[in-house]
Amino acid sequence: MIKLSQIKKSYGRQEVLHGIDLTVGKGDVVAILGPSGSGKTTLLRCINYLERPSDGEITIDGFTVHCKRPTKADIHHLRKKSAMVFQQYNLFRHKTALENVMEGLVVVHKLPKEQARLRSVELLEKVGLGDKLDAYPSQLSGGQQQRVGIARALALGPKVILFDEPTSSLDPELVGEVLSVIRKIAKEGITMIIVTHEMSFAQDVASHVVFMDNGTIVEQGKPSELFQSPKEERTKQFLKRFAPESAYSI
Repeated sequence: MIKLSQIKKSYGRQEVLHGIDLTVGKGDVVAILGPSGSGKTTLLRCINYLERPSDGEITIDGFTVHCKRPTKADIHHLRKKSAMVFQQYNLFRHKTALENVMEGLVVVHKLPKEQARLRSVELLEKVGLGDKLDAYPSQLSGGQQQRVGIARALALGPKVILFDEPTSSLDPELVGEVLSVIRKIAKEGITMIIVTHEMSFAQDVASHVVFMDNGTIVEQGKPSELFQSPKEERTKQFLKRFAPESAYSI
């Protein structure tokens, strides 16, 4: 489904990703963990070319982009295969929840407005916002705005959904409602890559966990392996900080 080969990213002379290799199977839920500044978000943004990698290859659903010399058509085609859910929601402030979800269906997929509306209503109901169709972002809580963002990502029918710390901007009492929606989507077999600090959630929902530090993958494996018996000392140090964390509740 997804294969990253020797992905590098530099800002000037500073290399922040040092040749990342990662394979994600269809239906996998991959959680990427690591301290701030480890390159997690940069890697996620490179996958759909919000950041342009300096080198390497990205393959999604059989389509490969050679990162040193991509064409505009290559980038456009790659982006159509993924959708991003951002930390800060990135909703159109002047559009309702329904209009925010419809936007990509009408503008990108060229669906007739009525067809786009029906699909958008269905998705907003799926994320528990069937009663907020006409609400503007300013009238929604952070958790509700993030759920609109998830519905918007689903509307595009991507091969993979990329979540960039989807609960980091939320008040603690709102985290559970967003994690609940992500967990529901995971059960449907949609491929997902999630950058997160929610350790209990990652352990419970992910099929594969990746630990990054200093722009490299230090260790990866099944959640049961990485959380219970990590092999690398740096992984052990990182996870020790979260040992007292109580399980999230949904």
